[in-house]
Amino acid sequence: MVAERSLPTFQPQRSQINREQGLILYEDMTLGRLFEDKCAEMYYRGKMFGFVHLYNGQEAVSTGVIKAMRQDEDYVASTYRDHVHALSAGVPAKEVMAELFGKETGCSKGRGGSMHLFSEPHHLLGGYAFVAEGIPVATGVAFQSKYRREVLGDPNADQVTACFFGDGATNNGQFFECLNMAALWNLPILFVVENNKWAIGMAHDRATSQPEIYKKASVFGMEGVEVDGMDVLAVHAAAEEAVARARAGEGPTLIEALTYRFRGHSLADPDELRPEQEKDTWFARDPIKKLGGYLIEQELATQQELSEIENRVQAEIEEAVEFAESSPEPDPKDLRRYIFAEDE
Repeated sequence: MVAERSLPTFQPQRSQINREQGLILYEDMTLGRLFEDKCAEMYYRGKMFGFVHLYNGQEAVSTGVIKAMRQDEDYVASTYRDHVHALSAGVPAKEVMAELFGKETGCSKGRGGSMHLFSEPHHLLGGYAFVAEGIPVATGVAFQSKYRREVLGDPNADQVTACFFGDGATNNGQFFECLNMAALWNLPILFVVENNKWAIGMAHDRATSQPEIYKKASVFGMEGVEVDGMDVLAVHAAAEEAVARARAGEGPTLIEALTYRFRGHSLADPDELRPEQEKDTWFARDPIKKLGGYLIEQELATQQELSEIENRVQAEIEEAVEFAESSPEPDPKDLRRYIFAEDE
């Protein structure tokens, strides 16, 4: 059996942020956490159906990467754990909540639900239910950016794509095939592995012959970095560097963010397989508390200001629930709509 990988003890590069940047990061992570908590409440009250996979604990990855990109210009591809990626990409909380309620006002018009959030205006390429399914889509989008710029001569086609997926996806064929193509064609893409140690109930270290995923980049001559996924400033620094390289035409980067989900695989998972000691160890590294403590320590914010952010975000989420509950259901006559592209 492969030896279990220990917690990161390295001292990674961290972004040097000012007050405004710090508050933006804190608010985005808080929005993700409180939104997911409200989703759990709504699910258990019977307002949501099907599988709902929450992101609690992993907020530093979504915020750290996406806030290093150009909002509404760069592209984001997600997984079935996609609510917080959508929020970080700028999709309004009310549109995400309405989609989870299956309403016409949702970002996917009520047709996608929890695992299939999509927003063309925000360049959110979608959530994908099949493991590793989004990796080829993101690779194709990165290819079109490069093609439009270098072949069609569009100077504005310098968009970067961020593709998120879990550790379980790195044992799938699409992962290796797409890394090969991205490196071969020098594509402007970030492959972001959210290594939360568990693929449903399978421990990562038991499922792969090389548990240090970032090292797999070397096979393709690609830049690979490991980062503490519970530290938003470390993630943000790694993402900023990778985005700059991609936009400058220097190719893709594989970022492995070591993180942890604070809830079970889905809201239907009793979460009995993970050791309590392991969970307690990671709970103590809560990324939101870590950033909050840093902002106060560096005198970039006060506790009162952080509390005001939390209250404002909570009010936004309550408004999102009211919006979702009052929104109309999709009209049955539109059953076959949105299957194919429509003329404007």
